[in-house]
Amino acid sequence: MLAKLLANNTALITCDDTHHPTGMMLNLDGHSLQSQKFQAQVDATVPLKKQLWQQTVAAKINNQAAMLAFRRLENKLLLNLAASVKSGDTENCEAQAASYYWKRVFPGELAFRRERYGPPPNNLLNYGYAILRALVARSLVASGLLPTLGIHHRNQYNAIALPMM
Repeated sequence: MLAKLLANNTALITCDDTHHPTGMMLNLDGHSLQSQKFQAQVDATVPLKKQLWQQTVAAKINNQAAMLAFRRLENKLLLNLAASVKSGDTENCEAQAASYYWKRVFPGELAFRRERYGPPPNNLLNYGYAILRALVARSLVASGLLPTLGIHHRNQYNAIALPMM
């Protein structure tokens, strides 16, 4: 069954007793030019990674702004932050946007803080992130890329260096 799932490019996630994702199985040969793509990832220059990170952060902040607009909440600060993201996000617009965003998404939760092991609704957000992360990892593998090689996030204890939402 596992072989069939992987043959169909399914990302299989395993969880611990607290329902926190602990592992993910991905297809190892998701693209015909996989080794060539892996080498391009390894050889990517620092300036290219910084530019890609800039684009990633700007898109993330624009998505947060769109969600606030959908909920008819003020989003101009986020739009301004997205437009001002510099290469490598040297001014940490991502964190500024996250702080603004979460305070508006959960306005009744004055003490809400986004934490991996924090109190609810963090558990629900973690579950959603695990699903999104699996989808992104699966898409990267299908494109011939290696999800463990990130463009910005570096953590020797994190095998999938993808930015979180």
